[in-house]
Amino acid sequence: MPETNSHNVSMITCTAPVNIAVIKYWGKRDEELILPINSSLSVTLHQDQLKTTTTVACSRNFQEDRIWLNGKEEDINQPRLQSCLREIRRLARKRRNEEDPNAEITLSHRVHICSVNNFPTAAGLASSAAGYACLVYSLSRLFGVDAELSLVARQGSGSACRSMYGGFVQWKMGERQDGKDSVAEQVAPETHWPELRVLILVVSAERKPVGSTSGMQTSVQTSKLLKHRADSVVPARMDDMIRAVRGRDFATFAELTMKDSNQFHATCLDTFPPIFYLNDISRKVINLVHRYNRHYRETRVAYTFDAGPNAVIYLLRDHVPEFVQAVRHFFPPESNGGEFVKGLPVHSASLPDELVRDIGMEPTPKGIGYIISTKVGPGPCAVDDPTLHLLGADGLPKKTA
Repeated sequence: MPETNSHNVSMITCTAPVNIAVIKYWGKRDEELILPINSSLSVTLHQDQLKTTTTVACSRNFQEDRIWLNGKEEDINQPRLQSCLREIRRLARKRRNEEDPNAEITLSHRVHICSVNNFPTAAGLASSAAGYACLVYSLSRLFGVDAELSLVARQGSGSACRSMYGGFVQWKMGERQDGKDSVAEQVAPETHWPELRVLILVVSAERKPVGSTSGMQTSVQTSKLLKHRADSVVPARMDDMIRAVRGRDFATFAELTMKDSNQFHATCLDTFPPIFYLNDISRKVINLVHRYNRHYRETRVAYTFDAGPNAVIYLLRDHVPEFVQAVRHFFPPESNGGEFVKGLPVHSASLPDELVRDIGMEPTPKGIGYIISTKVGPGPCAVDDPTLHLLGADGLPKKTA
């Protein structure tokens, strides 16, 4: 429940996770409602390593809606932000009319929103998914809305609908023109596959050269491969992936993940003019994974790349130490640099000489900035500790030391 202070400011703080798609969403059939041309499936990452934190407040004293992102005030009138705000207020109004006409928080009150990510924004690490999921979840708690929130989050950022759940999540493309059946649904909870681990190899924390929204539009207009993928490849691949996840079949999960990532980037190349999200380091990581798997004659490690050069690696817990050591060997970090591995601790391991020989790549110093070690995690949640609010009692961002 939101708390109301002596300034008549009602406030709540929530956190929401990043999700990484293993069957990719790329291309919309309706730009305004954000309806995809194909279904997709993702893994929700643990919030201990990657999350958005959002505080929302409302008060009769606020003159206008305002938003601060990562310490900087932004334009609240962005269409997608407005879409989410409008929809939450509409759902709240509907509920009030039906249940509680004398509710404490009046819907005409303006809101202040303050949001921070604990990871680089717009670098291909699904920051908009976590951000909009957190915004929608926080607003729903503030206004007492209990509805299909993935529908609302989807109108902010398509992949945000998948961040409304933990574990393994599918976004069903739906068929209706109004988008009411284009919703996210949990395939398996975060506890389902405890051995699964995720490594994010941060190649570049810079902003993407081509944003996802404009990239998708160009692909839909120019790529024949994209249409073939949506119509003829993804439906069966979704079924196979759901089966692999539910059966904890890592070899199938890994192969489907890599093939889908490759095909997504092939559609980016098939776009005209072509879009290049991968760089030389990304391609070397792909080589490393395939050579590593070939050495062991089994698929132990899988990569996927979203719209950016950073590699997301899926593997089982027992193989993490050795693979991290392989990354460290072939992409040696700066010797005096900070922690190379952040997040979940990784035990040290030695690399067998024959593995290094079989991989046979020239080391690329400083090719990987750092690794985030994480696992599958839960969906959005409210923060109970009021000292963690990002807004002060007056509804303005707290001053940071």
